[in-house]
Amino acid sequence: MRLKERYKKEIVPQLKKDLGLTNGLLVPRLLKVVINVGFGKHGNEKEFMAGVAKTLTAISGQKPVFTKSKKSISAFKLREGMTIGAMVTLRGDRMYDFLDKLINVTFPRVRDFRGLDDKAIDKTGNFSIGFKENSAFPEMKAEDIDNIHGLEVVISSTAKNREDGLALYNAIGFPFKK
Repeated sequence: MRLKERYKKEIVPQLKKDLGLTNGLLVPRLLKVVINVGFGKHGNEKEFMAGVAKTLTAISGQKPVFTKSKKSISAFKLREGMTIGAMVTLRGDRMYDFLDKLINVTFPRVRDFRGLDDKAIDKTGNFSIGFKENSAFPEMKAEDIDNIHGLEVVISSTAKNREDGLALYNAIGFPFKK
């Protein structure tokens, strides 16, 4: 069963009971998933940027948006308007498909994976996951990878606090450390 259907049929009633909610609309739900890559020292290399854009497009199925710096910082050799990263925001069906793939395919492929740390959930129920390399994703074939780079996945929810967010992510099936 796909994640979106499972959320509606199984997770909402379970969370409603666990959190003691009377209305199903008060149950925390997922809003969006943002996949982000910062260029760092490779900010001037056009082929690196193109490789990151290709990677994000393959992973998410959506074209990335390039982010630009808002102000100049001389210590980082950064000028205002320089391209410093790329990001993709997923909502709706694409978000649920991506999370389903992330939980069931990508996490088992991560080397030395011992579970996610629940401290990565902030006080408003948002969850951040960092990957050291992009090769864990099933769309990335070893021979097609030009450059290995890290990326960050941020999952936003309507949870009011950390405990509600943790209950939501546990119900969805994120593999947390025991």
